[in-house]
Amino acid sequence: MTTLLVASSGGHLTQMHQLRSRFAGVEADVTWVTFDTPQTRALLDGEDVIFVDHVGSRDYRHVMTNSVQAARILRKTKASCVVSTGAAIALSFLPLARTRGIDCHYIESATRSDGPSTTGRLLSHVPGMSLYAQHARWSGGRWDYGGSVFDCFASREKRFPAAEIRSAVVTLGAQRGYGFRRLVERLVKLLPPEAEILWQTGATDVSGLPIQATPFLPAAELSRAMSEADLVVGHAGIGAALGALEAGRCPVLVPREAARGEHIDDHQKEIAAELSGSGIAITRGLEELELSDLLAAASRTVARAQTPPDFELRTQRVMRPERVTPVQAKLG
Repeated sequence: MTTLLVASSGGHLTQMHQLRSRFAGVEADVTWVTFDTPQTRALLDGEDVIFVDHVGSRDYRHVMTNSVQAARILRKTKASCVVSTGAAIALSFLPLARTRGIDCHYIESATRSDGPSTTGRLLSHVPGMSLYAQHARWSGGRWDYGGSVFDCFASREKRFPAAEIRSAVVTLGAQRGYGFRRLVERLVKLLPPEAEILWQTGATDVSGLPIQATPFLPAAELSRAMSEADLVVGHAGIGAALGALEAGRCPVLVPREAARGEHIDDHQKEIAAELSGSGIAITRGLEELELSDLLAAASRTVARAQTPPDFELRTQRVMRPERVTPVQAKLG
């Protein structure tokens, strides 16, 4: 028997990868299900991985086509449990797995600090689904609070504050179809021209800008660069934030804006506010960002708890879906 860990690439996969060692109550033998990208191949090197077709936000056609692959994977792996951190890929696997009586757990993204996503709302109607919020303030009812990917980090001031920025990593994630050129343009003006900068630009068009762009970088290389840099600046995505925190850096996070075509919605503003309130990141709107913010972040360091708390998956609460007999259907 095996546990399927199902997640879209990017921040959703990063959250699952960070939480994996904290799960309690699932089979130790796991198989990952995600999209085939440079990030997933680097992050899951040496793991048992099955790649499925890419599903974008609200791409319901591919949700349906991936359900065909999901049926085959569930049958082949004899999965006893499915855990997903989203996004739309969860809709291909979890409802189908529940019809087969398989324990299913959906962990809402930490970006959703005020309530569930569209995927979460849809899955809340599936009988027997175990649902988890990563923010205690909106948990309740069907939603348990199991913990958060961010609850094991703490920030503190360095002994000597930074007087200059000598090196930095700028990371814009890897999500397809959404650029963030405005942030690059702003940082070109703020960062010292003599500083050594790694620009991980993802899908952002940076043509004509005076930078040397690296669209994609293996996770291990990006993590190493972050740990060696004075500063990490990124969009307010989960992957960027977690990467910086794991590397011991207090990141400067700038939310994308949906009205400018930089993302599908404004959930990055939610996570930016949450991390800023926790003191483990400095967040600014793009027009507000100044050199003083970059120096303040470079003057802080972040540590991770040696023994993070368990993220308890409540398998005992999952019930097999009720079977409706022809007589019951007629009476109903």
